[in-house]
Parts: sequence; structure tokens; C-alpha cells
Amino acid sequence: MSEIAESLLGLLLGFSLDLLLGWPVWLYRRIGHPVGWLAAPVTLLEARLNKPAFSNARRFVSGAVLALSGIAVAGLIWAGLTSLAGALPLTAVWLGLLYWPLIAARSMHDHVAAVADPLEKGDLPNARIAVSMIVGRDPNRLDEAGVSRAALESLGENTSDGIIAPIFWGVLLGPAGMAAYKAINTFDSMIAHRNSRYEWFGKCAARIDDLANLAPARLTGFLYALTTGRRVKSVLKVMCRDAGAHRSPNAGWPESALAAALNVRLSGPRVYDGSISPEPWLNGDCPDPDGSGVRKGLTHYRRLLALTGAGLLGLTVVAVML
Repeated sequence: MSEIAESLLGLLLGFSLDLLLGWPVWLYRRIGHPVGWLAAPVTLLEARLNKPAFSNARRFVSGAVLALSGIAVAGLIWAGLTSLAGALPLTAVWLGLLYWPLIAARSMHDHVAAVADPLEKGDLPNARIAVSMIVGRDPNRLDEAGVSRAALESLGENTSDGIIAPIFWGVLLGPAGMAAYKAINTFDSMIAHRNSRYEWFGKCAARIDDLANLAPARLTGFLYALTTGRRVKSVLKVMCRDAGAHRSPNAGWPESALAAALNVRLSGPRVYDGSISPEPWLNGDCPDPDGSGVRKGLTHYRRLLALTGAGLLGLTVVAVML
């Protein structure tokens, strides 16, 4: 079997393990998680390199060096482990174990389901608690529609960031490529915030993340359109029309596609850090979602995962046969 075929077979195995098991609590308690292994030193170094007294230029350079170094280290470590796996029997199995923790399909489903469950029971307080685990906005200001929109927006964006983008880079560059992407995404979530503390320190990390997600975000939107069956064209039309209105160059694609798939509106004004952010609506002519809309969003998400798995299986079969 070729190296490409073994890598794709390992990726299919890793994806399957994540769907079945997620990242088990017992395993997390014993060894943590690769994202956490990176996050701890980043937190420590950021406090030393990103002091308010430093000039903007110094903070930019320090943040760029930290991000680029972290991405390189993550890729090199996984490249070394990939090389080791290639020297062992059952290489695809070992590669699958390397891919497994870098995909977050099961975790995303469980977090959004934890919002849908109390919403459908009319339990807004617990829905607010659940949604606060996946979004940065103030949950106490959110009504049922606000909680539902927040959950669906997180589902749309993180389908790209947590599933499609890692798999995309895994297919192209193997485990090392997937690990490097996860490092990129981790730096973006930790230091690429639009505030005075991180504006300059995280600017390089933000631009790298934008580039790394350029293709995966659009692919995710297309896959969400495919989950609607005969409505593909109308969903794609809304996506292409509204995606550019989003403040992110990438998140608007899966979010607007999911909004169109569900016939609801997403985004719109929201509160961050006590101030109102006047975001435009996506699919703004439609009504707000509710708890049942969040549940339907999960249905489309599962269809997307099935399409992704089928695509991976097809690529693997072709690679094995060549």
C-alpha cells in the first residue's frame, strides 16, 4: 500500500474514532489533549511577550515569532511521529491514532445538543449556560432566539474550523499538516482577538488563520448546501450573496449556508465585552431560529459528516487501487 493510501486510511480511521468516541474523559484526565499541550506554553509566553508597555511593532514581531514557531513545532512533532508510524506494522492504525485527537466532530455535536435540549424544554437559563461554553458573547443578554442563533453560528463556523479544515489539510499534507493547522487555529482562538491587548500581538496569527481557512470554509458551505437535497441552488445563492457581509472573510460561508438550509436568519447585532457589535444579518429576510431550529441544524450537521465520511472513503478506495 502506498504512503498516500495509508495516510488516507489512517485519516478515515481517525475520523471514525472521533465520531464514535470523541476524546474520552478518562483519556483527557490521564494525558490531557494536544490542543491543551500547546495552549499552556502559549499562555505563559504571551504574558511575557505581550506587555502593554511594549511598542506595537515589538508586540507584532513577538506575536508573529510565537505563532510561527508554535505552528512549526506542532507540525514537526507530528511529522516525527508519522515517520515513526511508517516504520511500524499496521501503519494506518498508528496514523489513525495521530489523526484522532485533531478532529472535533463529536465534541461539536455534543456541545450544540446541550444547547438544544434545554431550549426545547423551555429552560432558557440552562441553555444560556450551555451556549456560554461555545461562544464568547454575554449569555445573560440572550433570549431564546439569541441563544439559538449563537449555537447555530458556532455550529456553522466550527464545522469548518474543527472538522472540514483539519481533514482538508490532513488529506493534502498528512498528519503533520493537520497538526500545523490545529496549531494555527489554536493561536487564532487564543491571541487573535480584536481588542487593545491582542490587536498587534495576534495580527499575524489572525492572517495565517484566514489563509488556512480560505478553501475549507467555502467547502464547508458547499457541503451544507448539499445536505438540503433539491434546495442546493437556492442555498448556494444565499451563501454567495451574504457571506461577504460577515466580519470574518471565512466564517460567513458556512454560517450563511446553514442559515439558508434552515430558512432562518443568523448573525446580526450582538454584545461582546459589554459593547454592542452591529453585525449584519445573514439570510436576513427569514425569521429567528428557536430550539427546534438548533435541532434541525444538528440534522444537517450529521448529513454533512456522512458526506465527509463518504468522500474520505472514496478517496481511500481510489488510493488503495492505484
